[in-house]
Amino acid sequence: MTTIPPLPTALQTRAHEIGRRYPRDFVWGAATAAPQIEGSTDADGRTPSIWDTFARVPGAVADGDTLDHADEHYFRWRDDIALMSELGLDAYRFSIAWPRIVPTVDSPANRSGLDFYDRLVDELLSRGIEPFATLYHWDLPQWQQDRGGWADRSVAHRFAEYATRVAERLGDRVHKWMTLNEPWVYVFLGHLDGVHAPGIRSEEHAVRAMHHSLLAHGLGTQALRAVLPSDGRIGIALSMSPAEPATPTPHDGAAADRFDLYRNWLFLHPIMRGEYHPGTSELFRAEIPIEDGDLDVISHPIDFVGINYYSRGVVRADDSIPVMRARETPPPGVVTAMGWEVHPQGIADIIAQTHERYAPAAIYVTENGSAWDDEVTDEGAVFDTGRVDYLTAHLTAAATCLEGGIPLRGYFAWSLLDNFEWAEGYRKRFGIVHVDYPTQRRTVKQSGAVYRSVALAHETEV
Repeated sequence: MTTIPPLPTALQTRAHEIGRRYPRDFVWGAATAAPQIEGSTDADGRTPSIWDTFARVPGAVADGDTLDHADEHYFRWRDDIALMSELGLDAYRFSIAWPRIVPTVDSPANRSGLDFYDRLVDELLSRGIEPFATLYHWDLPQWQQDRGGWADRSVAHRFAEYATRVAERLGDRVHKWMTLNEPWVYVFLGHLDGVHAPGIRSEEHAVRAMHHSLLAHGLGTQALRAVLPSDGRIGIALSMSPAEPATPTPHDGAAADRFDLYRNWLFLHPIMRGEYHPGTSELFRAEIPIEDGDLDVISHPIDFVGINYYSRGVVRADDSIPVMRARETPPPGVVTAMGWEVHPQGIADIIAQTHERYAPAAIYVTENGSAWDDEVTDEGAVFDTGRVDYLTAHLTAAATCLEGGIPLRGYFAWSLLDNFEWAEGYRKRFGIVHVDYPTQRRTVKQSGAVYRSVALAHETEV
């Protein structure tokens, strides 16, 4: 059993003070994604995803890393859930691997794939940990990509069919669902910039993928509603970064406005309003392939919005950048191993902006975390001071939203485990638990111990 490292009294007191700013029913969780942790990419009928294919393109992923083994969670899930319990988590946000459930275009639901998540859910519930399931976290089946991927309208209908199959198996026990994770990232980094799977560089493909992702969300929401019991709750997890101009000039101010729409409201606005944001036409030259009734489907009501926040966007005008015509230029200061500015106020800002614009019934921080160059001491400890400071500062900032009456219901640390960090391979570590990849040994970092103290603040006396 992994042990929780002891905390200095001052740090434990600080963690408890933060935790007590949150209500007793606040949900404390951690998040992962199937392609980043499961490994076993050809086990029990699973077929390749676009990320399995992309990772084998020379130079696409740092060090030639692949998803083949990752954290071996597919076989170590019981131990990982025991670790979640030890960390005092109320909830676990995980994703379901589409290629495990639907291995080929015409195949019935793969029993072995569904059995895995069935066992996972039952074990979580036996430990008092609520499952929050994400249906799509970037691992599109390669068979769908071979038929056009997200640029082909059929993907939305296939997603709804997949959602139905999963909900029919798990919906009696899983009550919180997210359709898609960060569509902005996989749409534009994957189809416009080409640095993520499937590695396409085309504005037309990106715009089509954007619309079909929204349509998939709407059809998936309808599919879930048709299966889930009345207490089922459905949302979406969006990557969001509040925008600020690098200078007070009109050009940079306009660039910040474009960034704000592109990064924050491009997906949420049609979901919440049933129309594309009025500024959308100013971003794209390619035509959005809207058909009659699409926006009604896209805006099918949801129960919560998930916000994934890592840093703000400080931008300058730059017409050489496609679509956004702005370049991020973080000011001098502390940055993470990803080169992202540490800006805790940004998490409070984007939560407040989302609430003010769209007033969702509930908001969850579905991802928040930071990568650092962690070092393991000779004694096997990880004193990740940068991550501790990031975590406590962001939780302190987010608490102000509660004081302002915003319905913030939970927080999920990214990530439970160090894992496959997409194009960065295994170089970048976001986990509150260290993974030694050769041995798969898990070690709770100091940040994990701090997070546990925050989560258990109402149950523990200092």
